[in-house]
Amino acid sequence: MALPYFLGCPQWQHPAWSRGLPQGKSPLNRYSQVFNCVEGNTTFYATPSQEQCQQWRSQVPDDFRFLLKFPRAITHDRLLSGVDAGVRDFLAVVAPLEDVLGPFLLQLPAAFGPEHLGNLWQFVDGLPAPLQCTVEVRNSAFFSKGEAEKTLNRGLRERSIARVCMDTRALFSATPDSEITIEAQRKKPRVPVHLLPGDAAPVIRYIGHPDLESNRRYLAPWVERVANWIEEERRPYFFLHMPDIGDALSLTEIWTELLSKRVDGLEPMHFKEKQPQMGLF
Repeated sequence: MALPYFLGCPQWQHPAWSRGLPQGKSPLNRYSQVFNCVEGNTTFYATPSQEQCQQWRSQVPDDFRFLLKFPRAITHDRLLSGVDAGVRDFLAVVAPLEDVLGPFLLQLPAAFGPEHLGNLWQFVDGLPAPLQCTVEVRNSAFFSKGEAEKTLNRGLRERSIARVCMDTRALFSATPDSEITIEAQRKKPRVPVHLLPGDAAPVIRYIGHPDLESNRRYLAPWVERVANWIEEERRPYFFLHMPDIGDALSLTEIWTELLSKRVDGLEPMHFKEKQPQMGLF
Protein backbone atom coordinates (compact mmCIF):
# COMPACT_ATOMS: atom_id res chain seq x y z
CA MET A 1 0.00 0.00 0.00
CA ALA A 2 1.31 3.45 -0.90
CA LEU A 3 1.98 5.53 2.21
CA PRO A 4 0.17 8.89 2.50
CA TYR A 5 3.36 10.40 3.92
CA PHE A 6 7.10 9.88 3.53
CA LEU A 7 8.85 7.52 5.94
CA GLY A 8 12.54 6.77 5.95
CA CYS A 9 15.87 6.31 7.71
CA PRO A 10 19.23 8.09 7.49
CA GLN A 11 20.64 5.30 5.29
CA TRP A 12 19.35 2.44 3.18
CA GLN A 13 21.44 -0.48 4.35
CA HIS A 14 22.77 -2.03 7.53
CA PRO A 15 23.92 -5.60 8.25
CA ALA A 16 21.24 -5.99 10.94
CA TRP A 17 18.53 -5.34 8.36
CA SER A 18 19.55 -8.16 6.03
CA ARG A 19 16.90 -10.61 7.25
CA GLY A 20 14.20 -8.03 7.83
CA LEU A 21 13.87 -6.40 4.42
CA PRO A 22 12.27 -8.02 1.35
CA GLN A 23 14.42 -9.70 -1.24
CA GLY A 24 15.71 -7.47 -4.01
CA LYS A 25 18.45 -6.73 -6.50
CA SER A 26 20.38 -4.38 -4.20
CA PRO A 27 20.24 -2.96 -0.67
CA LEU A 28 18.59 0.21 -1.98
CA ASN A 29 16.03 -1.80 -3.95
CA ARG A 30 15.19 -3.85 -0.86
CA TYR A 31 14.92 -0.73 1.30
CA SER A 32 12.69 1.09 -1.22
CA GLN A 33 10.14 -1.73 -1.12
CA VAL A 34 9.39 -0.75 2.49
CA PHE A 35 10.38 2.90 2.88
CA ASN A 36 9.59 5.65 0.39
CA CYS A 37 12.34 8.14 1.20
CA VAL A 38 15.87 8.30 2.58
CA GLU A 39 18.22 10.90 3.98
CA GLY A 40 21.13 11.28 1.61
CA ASN A 41 23.86 11.52 4.24
CA THR A 42 26.38 9.97 1.89
CA THR A 43 26.49 13.09 -0.29
CA PHE A 44 27.46 15.22 2.73
CA TYR A 45 30.76 13.38 3.05
CA ALA A 46 31.53 12.45 -0.58
CA THR A 47 29.94 13.31 -3.90
CA PRO A 48 28.96 10.21 -5.89
CA SER A 49 29.56 9.86 -9.60
CA GLN A 50 26.80 10.56 -12.09
CA GLU A 51 26.90 6.88 -13.01
CA GLN A 52 26.29 5.95 -9.38
CA CYS A 53 23.28 8.28 -9.31
CA GLN A 54 21.95 6.61 -12.45
CA GLN A 55 22.22 3.24 -10.72
CA TRP A 56 20.38 4.56 -7.66
CA ARG A 57 17.59 5.87 -9.87
CA SER A 58 17.16 2.47 -11.53
CA GLN A 59 16.75 0.79 -8.14
CA VAL A 60 13.79 2.80 -6.76
CA PRO A 61 10.16 3.30 -7.82
CA ASP A 62 8.88 6.59 -9.19
CA ASP A 63 7.26 7.62 -5.91
CA PHE A 64 10.48 7.25 -3.91
CA ARG A 65 12.27 10.41 -2.71
CA PHE A 66 15.94 11.12 -1.97
CA LEU A 67 16.57 14.02 0.40
CA LEU A 68 20.21 14.61 -0.43
CA LYS A 69 22.52 16.70 1.71
CA PHE A 70 24.71 19.29 0.05
CA PRO A 71 28.42 18.53 0.51
CA ARG A 72 29.99 19.74 3.74
CA ALA A 73 32.40 21.89 1.71
CA ILE A 74 29.38 24.00 0.73
CA THR A 75 27.45 24.12 4.00
CA HIS A 76 30.12 23.81 6.69
CA ASP A 77 33.44 24.90 5.20
CA ARG A 78 32.14 27.86 3.18
CA LEU A 79 28.90 28.60 5.09
CA LEU A 80 27.12 28.96 1.71
CA SER A 81 29.43 31.80 0.62
CA GLY A 82 31.09 31.73 -2.79
CA VAL A 83 29.81 28.27 -3.60
CA ASP A 84 28.17 28.79 -7.01
CA ALA A 85 30.63 26.58 -8.90
CA GLY A 86 30.45 23.82 -6.31
CA VAL A 87 26.65 23.87 -6.37
CA ARG A 88 26.55 23.68 -10.18
CA ASP A 89 28.93 20.73 -10.16
CA PHE A 90 26.94 18.91 -7.49
CA LEU A 91 23.60 19.45 -9.23
CA ALA A 92 25.08 18.17 -12.51
CA VAL A 93 26.20 14.97 -10.79
CA VAL A 94 22.81 14.25 -9.17
CA ALA A 95 20.81 15.20 -12.28
CA PRO A 96 19.83 11.53 -12.99
CA LEU A 97 17.84 11.62 -9.74
CA GLU A 98 15.96 14.81 -10.53
CA ASP A 99 12.50 13.21 -10.84
CA VAL A 100 12.88 11.42 -7.48
CA LEU A 101 14.41 14.26 -5.49
CA GLY A 102 12.62 15.56 -2.46
CA PRO A 103 13.85 18.84 -0.99
CA PHE A 104 17.60 18.96 -0.45
CA LEU A 105 18.62 18.74 3.20
CA LEU A 106 20.50 21.98 3.81
CA GLN A 107 22.10 21.13 7.16
CA LEU A 108 23.88 24.15 8.57
CA PRO A 109 26.45 23.99 11.40
CA ALA A 110 26.34 25.83 14.72
CA ALA A 111 28.85 28.28 13.24
CA PHE A 112 26.16 29.44 10.80
CA GLY A 113 24.59 32.29 12.77
CA PRO A 114 22.25 35.23 12.17
CA GLU A 115 25.04 37.17 10.44
CA HIS A 116 25.06 34.52 7.69
CA LEU A 117 21.36 34.63 6.79
CA GLY A 118 22.14 36.69 3.69
CA ASN A 119 24.15 33.72 2.42
CA LEU A 120 21.18 31.44 3.00
CA TRP A 121 18.70 33.61 1.09
CA GLN A 122 21.11 34.06 -1.82
CA PHE A 123 21.72 30.31 -1.89
CA VAL A 124 18.11 29.14 -1.88
CA ASP A 125 16.95 31.90 -4.23
CA GLY A 126 19.60 30.81 -6.71
CA LEU A 127 18.55 27.16 -6.90
CA PRO A 128 17.11 26.34 -10.34
CA ALA A 129 13.41 25.44 -10.36
CA PRO A 130 11.90 23.06 -9.46
CA LEU A 131 14.64 22.16 -6.97
CA GLN A 132 13.90 23.03 -3.35
CA CYS A 133 15.55 22.88 0.05
CA THR A 134 14.58 22.20 3.61
CA VAL A 135 16.77 23.99 6.14
CA GLU A 136 18.21 22.67 9.41
CA VAL A 137 19.90 25.15 11.74
CA ARG A 138 21.92 24.48 14.89
CA ASN A 139 23.00 27.92 16.10
CA SER A 140 21.43 28.68 19.49
CA ALA A 141 20.26 32.12 18.32
CA PHE A 142 17.75 30.42 16.02
CA PHE A 143 16.11 28.69 19.01
CA SER A 144 15.87 31.69 21.36
CA LYS A 145 12.53 33.01 20.00
CA GLY A 146 14.23 36.36 19.53
CA GLU A 147 14.72 38.52 16.46
CA ALA A 148 17.19 36.11 14.85
CA GLU A 149 14.71 33.23 14.92
CA LYS A 150 11.86 35.47 13.77
CA THR A 151 13.93 36.66 10.82
CA LEU A 152 14.88 33.08 9.88
CA ASN A 153 11.30 31.83 10.14
CA ARG A 154 9.90 34.77 8.19
CA GLY A 155 12.37 34.25 5.36
CA LEU A 156 11.60 30.53 5.19
CA ARG A 157 7.84 31.08 5.16
CA GLU A 158 8.12 33.72 2.43
CA ARG A 159 9.93 31.15 0.29
CA SER A 160 7.71 28.18 1.26
CA ILE A 161 10.72 26.37 2.69
CA ALA A 162 10.35 23.93 5.58
CA ARG A 163 12.50 24.23 8.68
CA VAL A 164 13.76 20.77 9.65
CA CYS A 165 12.64 19.78 13.12
CA MET A 166 15.16 17.56 14.87
CA ASP A 167 13.71 15.87 17.95
CA THR A 168 16.51 14.56 20.17
CA ARG A 169 14.51 14.51 23.43
CA ALA A 170 14.30 10.72 23.56
CA LEU A 171 18.01 10.34 22.91
CA PHE A 172 19.07 12.78 25.62
CA SER A 173 16.67 11.29 28.15
CA ALA A 174 18.73 8.10 28.01
CA THR A 175 21.43 7.35 30.56
CA PRO A 176 24.80 7.47 28.76
CA ASP A 177 25.77 3.99 29.87
CA SER A 178 27.03 2.57 26.59
CA GLU A 179 29.54 3.66 23.99
CA ILE A 180 26.84 3.82 21.32
CA THR A 181 24.61 6.12 23.37
CA ILE A 182 27.53 8.30 24.44
CA GLU A 183 28.63 8.69 20.83
CA ALA A 184 25.11 9.48 19.63
CA GLN A 185 24.67 12.12 22.33
CA ARG A 186 28.04 13.60 21.40
CA LYS A 187 27.19 13.87 17.71
CA LYS A 188 23.56 15.02 17.83
CA PRO A 189 22.62 18.57 18.83
CA ARG A 190 20.56 19.07 21.96
CA VAL A 191 18.21 21.69 20.55
CA PRO A 192 14.59 22.55 21.37
CA VAL A 193 11.79 21.22 19.20
CA HIS A 194 10.67 24.20 17.13
CA LEU A 195 8.05 23.66 14.44
CA LEU A 196 7.50 26.24 11.74
CA PRO A 197 3.95 26.45 10.37
CA GLY A 198 3.93 27.02 6.64
CA ASP A 199 2.99 25.72 3.22
CA ALA A 200 5.99 23.41 2.73
CA ALA A 201 5.77 19.73 3.67
CA PRO A 202 7.12 19.32 7.23
CA VAL A 203 10.42 17.46 7.72
CA ILE A 204 10.97 15.68 11.04
CA ARG A 205 14.12 13.87 12.16
CA TYR A 206 13.39 11.78 15.24
CA ILE A 207 16.38 10.43 17.18
CA GLY A 208 15.29 7.52 19.33
CA HIS A 209 15.98 6.25 22.84
CA PRO A 210 18.25 3.19 22.85
CA ASP A 211 15.58 1.28 24.80
CA LEU A 212 13.01 0.68 22.07
CA GLU A 213 9.91 0.61 24.28
CA SER A 214 10.88 3.94 25.86
CA ASN A 215 10.24 5.58 22.50
CA ARG A 216 6.49 5.11 22.71
CA ARG A 217 5.89 8.12 24.91
CA TYR A 218 8.19 10.34 22.86
CA LEU A 219 6.56 9.25 19.60
CA ALA A 220 3.01 9.71 20.90
CA PRO A 221 2.83 13.50 20.25
CA TRP A 222 4.16 12.97 16.73
CA VAL A 223 1.39 10.47 16.00
CA GLU A 224 -1.23 13.20 16.34
CA ARG A 225 0.78 15.78 14.40
CA VAL A 226 1.62 13.46 11.53
CA ALA A 227 -1.97 12.18 11.41
CA ASN A 228 -3.23 15.75 11.14
CA TRP A 229 -0.76 16.52 8.38
CA ILE A 230 -1.84 13.40 6.51
CA GLU A 231 -5.48 14.44 6.82
CA GLU A 232 -4.52 17.87 5.47
CA GLU A 233 -2.70 16.12 2.58
CA ARG A 234 0.58 17.75 3.57
CA ARG A 235 2.65 14.56 3.04
CA PRO A 236 5.26 15.16 5.75
CA TYR A 237 8.70 13.53 5.80
CA PHE A 238 9.35 11.51 8.96
CA PHE A 239 12.83 10.05 9.49
CA LEU A 240 13.64 7.53 12.20
CA HIS A 241 17.12 7.43 13.73
CA MET A 242 18.50 5.26 16.53
CA PRO A 243 21.82 5.40 18.41
CA ASP A 244 22.41 1.95 16.91
CA ILE A 245 20.91 2.29 13.43
CA GLY A 246 20.58 -1.47 13.33
CA ASP A 247 17.53 -0.97 15.59
CA ALA A 248 15.77 1.30 13.08
CA LEU A 249 13.50 -1.44 11.72
CA SER A 250 12.30 -2.27 15.22
CA LEU A 251 11.62 1.41 15.86
CA THR A 252 9.71 1.53 12.56
CA GLU A 253 7.48 -1.30 13.79
CA ILE A 254 6.65 0.68 16.92
CA TRP A 255 6.05 3.92 15.03
CA THR A 256 3.80 2.39 12.38
CA GLU A 257 1.87 0.47 15.01
CA LEU A 258 1.11 3.72 16.87
CA LEU A 259 0.22 5.65 13.72
CA SER A 260 -2.02 2.87 12.36
CA LYS A 261 -4.23 3.23 15.42
CA ARG A 262 -4.80 6.89 14.59
CA VAL A 263 -5.02 6.89 10.77
CA ASP A 264 -7.67 4.72 9.13
CA GLY A 265 -6.35 2.42 6.42
CA LEU A 266 -2.73 2.46 7.57
CA GLU A 267 -1.27 -0.86 8.61
CA PRO A 268 1.71 -1.41 10.92
CA MET A 269 4.89 -2.69 9.34
CA HIS A 270 6.31 -6.01 10.43
CA PHE A 271 9.76 -7.19 9.47
CA LYS A 272 10.94 -10.75 9.38
CA GLU A 273 12.25 -11.93 12.70
CA LYS A 274 15.96 -12.49 12.96
CA GLN A 275 16.85 -16.13 12.73
CA PRO A 276 18.68 -17.59 15.75
CA GLN A 277 22.39 -18.08 15.17
CA MET A 278 23.47 -21.66 14.57
CA GLY A 279 25.47 -23.19 17.38
CA LEU A 280 29.05 -24.14 16.78
CA PHE A 281 28.44 -27.75 17.85
